[in-house]
Amino acid sequence: MKLVKFSMKFCLFTFLSAIVVLIGIYVYAFFSPKLELKNMGKIFLYDSAENLIYQGSGSNDWISLDDISSDLKNAVISVEDKSFYHHLGFDIPRIGKALITNFLNNTRQGASTISQQYIKNMFLTFDQTWSRKIEEAFLTIELEVHYSKDNILEGYLNTINYGEGNYGIEDASKYYFNKSSKDLTLEEAIMLAGIPKNPSNYNPVSDYDACIKRAWVVADAMKKNGLLKEEEYNNLFQSEIPIYGKRDENNSQMIMYYQDAVLTELNSIKSVPTSLLDSGGLKIYTTLDKDVEASLENTILSYMGNQTELQVASVIVEPTTGKVKALSGGLNYAKSQYNRATKAKRQVGSTMKPFLYYAALENGLVSSSTFKSEQTSFHFSNNQIYSPNNYNQIYANKDITMAAAIAYSDNIYAVKTHLFLGTDVLVETAKKVGIKEKLTGNPSLALGTSELNMLDFAHGYTTLANGGDEIEPYFIEKVEDLEGNILYEHKEKHNIVLNSNYVYILNEMMTNTTNKSFSSYTTPTALSLSDRMTRKYALKTGTTNTDSWSVGYTPDLMMMVWTGNDEAHEIDAKASYYSKNIWLDTMEKILKTDNWYEKPQNVIGMVKNGVTGEENSKENSTIFYYVKGSEIETVSKEEKNND
Repeated sequence: MKLVKFSMKFCLFTFLSAIVVLIGIYVYAFFSPKLELKNMGKIFLYDSAENLIYQGSGSNDWISLDDISSDLKNAVISVEDKSFYHHLGFDIPRIGKALITNFLNNTRQGASTISQQYIKNMFLTFDQTWSRKIEEAFLTIELEVHYSKDNILEGYLNTINYGEGNYGIEDASKYYFNKSSKDLTLEEAIMLAGIPKNPSNYNPVSDYDACIKRAWVVADAMKKNGLLKEEEYNNLFQSEIPIYGKRDENNSQMIMYYQDAVLTELNSIKSVPTSLLDSGGLKIYTTLDKDVEASLENTILSYMGNQTELQVASVIVEPTTGKVKALSGGLNYAKSQYNRATKAKRQVGSTMKPFLYYAALENGLVSSSTFKSEQTSFHFSNNQIYSPNNYNQIYANKDITMAAAIAYSDNIYAVKTHLFLGTDVLVETAKKVGIKEKLTGNPSLALGTSELNMLDFAHGYTTLANGGDEIEPYFIEKVEDLEGNILYEHKEKHNIVLNSNYVYILNEMMTNTTNKSFSSYTTPTALSLSDRMTRKYALKTGTTNTDSWSVGYTPDLMMMVWTGNDEAHEIDAKASYYSKNIWLDTMEKILKTDNWYEKPQNVIGMVKNGVTGEENSKENSTIFYYVKGSEIETVSKEEKNND
């Protein structure tokens, strides 16, 4: 009896505690900043040649809830979330039913509300981790607190994926039926309401029969919920529904991720009135090069078009101006609108090393400075031990040069350099080149264990590609209202932050990743690409257990590619293969010239053994570059060993 009473008290306590926590979360959400939703009116996007490339809104043609067919609204609520107007973001009974069903039948039946789906589409990846689910829950509560049900439904209907590259009910109505959503017939509304369950299979262009089969599921739900009369139900789909299936040529789906980045930047421009952001009427002139974007997208699809596990992100910047010429935020916008180029933070691996080696050059080391490449454990005063490894446990077991360390991406050399300089030096260098993420100067920072956003990281690499002249990547050249009044015009801001002599030396060393002269006890990290290169590139690759990066540039363009998966699962060699080849094939297609950096007058070259730095060596001969007067190292091996 005591056990029963205790159990009842415990259950009551748990229930009351949950209620208190839930109330606390809602109170917290109430006082938190209001979520910024993609609710923009009519806009026109132009590329760098001022050609109209897109017209619509933040999600194509945004339309008021009042202008959407009542049949469509009833159909969507019936099949997706019948309790939408009565819950606070979560359908608890439905969740409970789904959990029981999944447990008994070993299935994965979902119970997401319209509010949850809207949040997932706008802000989150599609992975199934607990951290993502918790984030979804908090954001859903914030959405419900700050917006009315009509606001949420309007946003959902204007952003949901309707297949065939159509996002938003107005865009879908025009594409499938050549009419506005307010003019949809009952049958057309029911068909559209069924598509978001599986947009690629349930749309009438891909599979008309599957679309109708799904439409009957929607109709059954409407009838059950009392929103469809028996007579209306019996008269449905007696004859085939005509399908239009044509797209406005100015609404290219190729640039959807780019468009998202443009709209994000637009929201940060203070000179554009909020009223126009909400109501529309804007002409936005972007930095997009449509040919470069097409090359990027086509190359990605040629390598990864059949991928189901890996994702991709890429950005291409003109270093001298900061213009973002192209961007991809994922493999398939139709499946995931989460923009990995602008929103995700990932470990950058060895692509952090060029910033370390610039710092080394600036602080007295030279391209031929040596450290011993061997399996090493680093001991610190707090009794901590750090034991990094080289890829595949390959070590020279002798002194190697900085130039070789870059070519092989030697981790031991990098950590020794990092500790020799002092860990704060790399932190300050990253900040100097434009990386905004707050970094911690721990021993592993040299190996890129910190997570960075791609655009933030691209800012740093743009500085290297621009000879030490820091300039921030941007998307918008100019914003006008529909009368042609200029509301905003981009002004370039240059800031010389690095020594051009050392940047030139670093850029030359980064060509070693494809230099056959460094084939020795191991091979350069990107040697497999060398035979297909028609020009000189500065290139660095980086791989962690979960991420693969390829970043390279010439004076004309800087490009970075990331491959991995949203769940941060361990990757295999395919990810590295994809990132390297997407990078090279795209660069070879889009570069029109064969430019390289002009050697500064204060820099000289000397032929030495690339691995050891020895002079008069016939093996592994390569050119080392020095600032005049630094040909003889100012830091001795003894100093380094005693540090």
